[in-house]
Amino acid sequence: MVAPEPVLPQRSSAEVNELIRTLMQHTSGILTSQKRHEYELLVVEWAQAVRRETPRQGNS
Repeated sequence: MVAPEPVLPQRSSAEVNELIRTLMQHTSGILTSQKRHEYELLVVEWAQAVRRETPRQGNS
C-alpha cells in the first residue's frame, strides 16, 4: 500500500527549488539524517508544485 503524499504549503516550484539549492549549498551536498529528511520533504513539495503549475492536457 502506498502512503498518501503529505499536504504541504503551496509555494511555487521556483520557491521550493531555491530552498533546495540553498540547503545543498549550506551543507556542501552532505546531508545529515535530519537535513536529508528536510530535503526529501522539499522534493515532494517541489513535485507537487510542478504538477499544480503544469497545465493539464485533454478535454479539448
